[in-house]
Amino acid sequence: MKRFKKPKIPLYVIAALLLGLKTYIVYRFVFNIELDNSMQELILFINPFVSAFLILALGVWFKKSSRQMKYIRYAMLAMSLIVWANLVFYRQFTDFITIPQLFMGSNMTDLGSSILTLIKPWDLFIFADVAIVWYISKKFAGSLSVLYPRSGKVGVLAFSLVLLAGNFFLAEMERPQLFTRGFDREYLVKNIGLLNYHVYDVVVHSKNESQRVFADGNEIPEIQEFIEENVDHERSEEMNGVAKDKNIIFLNAESLQHFVMNSEVNGEEVTPFLNDLAQDEDTYYFDNFYEQTGQGNTSDSEFLVENSLYPLSRGAVFFTHGGNDYHSFPEMIKEAGYTSSVLHANNKSFWNRDAMYDSLEIDEFLGEESYDVTPEDSVGWGLKDKPFFEQSIPLLEDLEEPFYSKMILLTNHFPFELDEEDATIDKFDSNSNTLNSYIPTVRYMDEAIEEFFDELKESGMYEDSIIVIMGDHIGISANHNKAMAQYLDQDEITPYDQVQLQRVPLFIHIPGDGNGQVMDEIAGQIDLKPTMLNMLDVDPGEDIYFGNDLFSDDRKDYIALRNGDFVSDDYVSTAGICYDRETGESMDQAIEEETDSEEEASEELEQVESACDSIQEQVDTELSYSDSIIYGDLFRFVDFGDEEEE
Repeated sequence: MKRFKKPKIPLYVIAALLLGLKTYIVYRFVFNIELDNSMQELILFINPFVSAFLILALGVWFKKSSRQMKYIRYAMLAMSLIVWANLVFYRQFTDFITIPQLFMGSNMTDLGSSILTLIKPWDLFIFADVAIVWYISKKFAGSLSVLYPRSGKVGVLAFSLVLLAGNFFLAEMERPQLFTRGFDREYLVKNIGLLNYHVYDVVVHSKNESQRVFADGNEIPEIQEFIEENVDHERSEEMNGVAKDKNIIFLNAESLQHFVMNSEVNGEEVTPFLNDLAQDEDTYYFDNFYEQTGQGNTSDSEFLVENSLYPLSRGAVFFTHGGNDYHSFPEMIKEAGYTSSVLHANNKSFWNRDAMYDSLEIDEFLGEESYDVTPEDSVGWGLKDKPFFEQSIPLLEDLEEPFYSKMILLTNHFPFELDEEDATIDKFDSNSNTLNSYIPTVRYMDEAIEEFFDELKESGMYEDSIIVIMGDHIGISANHNKAMAQYLDQDEITPYDQVQLQRVPLFIHIPGDGNGQVMDEIAGQIDLKPTMLNMLDVDPGEDIYFGNDLFSDDRKDYIALRNGDFVSDDYVSTAGICYDRETGESMDQAIEEETDSEEEASEELEQVESACDSIQEQVDTELSYSDSIIYGDLFRFVDFGDEEEE
């Protein structure tokens, strides 16, 4: 009698199951991926197994058992490294790695303790399945390898592709036009999986890189027509020329978010000076001002301010397109007799600034070599803000006036380190060391800015200058939402709240103006360039930009965020849902509660959806046109009419 022979499970199947399970666990318990329904849960569950099976099943094409085992081992290791790298990146940025960021390796030398704080001891468990596969592939190679005939190999490949097609079909059902609107990487990972997302990213990167080669400038008239019809509005007559012949000192306030304004920890104001400054009679404070950066963080905020173009959704423009032609604010104000400079006590090559500033026609970059940086005066990323301001005063005094000078602060930078003697407020008490440490560094920056104002007055530059202070990007990511909810005294942080947390302070302080006020209109970083041009009475001429004058009543009724979300006068749109901007309720819920009949609710909801869809179309078009300008380097084909005559 023949003995029953148990069917063996090939190693590629075992490895795919282990890798898929691990990736799913990371999805659910590490990545903060929003799931709205059971279909999204199903897609999120199956996509890691589909990706893992597709890649590992390729091992069946190796004719030798030893090579098959070796392929599976190293494929497991490579894919696990991809998962781990994204996990570490996500802890800080709540985002996923893109190809352009791999070309930003020169930044790594300056990151230091920032990266170390993101790596956790338990990350080793990410590689537990790799160790298991490695062991059994060595121990049981003969019984776990498979030598299929060609038809069997084709069958495995066909089955893999059927699984992939099924995954993509479900994804397209759940999120129509998923691949044509790729601004939101979370949607891509949620629907097609982390590994397939990276394949998609490679394809998109290759496509984008080819745009410059084939660009010929024919796109410009279409973009100009869109701007004339939808963006280009009247400038404020009241604020026209208020800064003419005055210095503009622009403070890039590192990681400063709106939520700390007028807030307290243990009964103490976190930002006492900035709170008072917002109410000063010479200050215009914008409390619905949103950061619009992408993966380039501070460099993206600089790009927005200088160009009134959107940064890219992938990577940092400073790195990927630092050699493009631009029509920047520093270039345009030369005709008004202004010089431009950047003061930043950091490595000049960080964010590729030294090269990008040449493209932006910034006259002078005073980097760390211009400062006396000692261990006593340094913490975290470099020179503390107080000695930075103190040492910057003589540098400002040496600049040719009138000048536009941007000063980039450092102390309030992740991981928010501060010497004990510099801390004048208690840390917050929550489960997030990041948020806890953020409070003392914000207070330190607040004190440093107050001292800088005093130093400007003592130097005699204060009265002849306009001081702009802008939070450059968020400092506390969505990974700290539990602690953030505690800080804000809320039960949770909703997707609506997450968008609202992208508000950053903007102060425009005009000594002697006397007409300052709190401005509550929707605004964003893209609006700074046209605003400052009008304040200097510089005619924008044929300039191409997507922002509006902050002081004009005739403006767009929305601002676009880099991931494709938007905030309008009435709505906040994120994760495919429209919310009431005032209440934070989803519009379908709000309408259901406010209307008496189902028919009336249906009609009103249809109107809201139409309004949100219309704005979304504008936002997508605007982002797409801005991307085309950058990827195609289209400004090389434009004569802006303000070139100096030779």
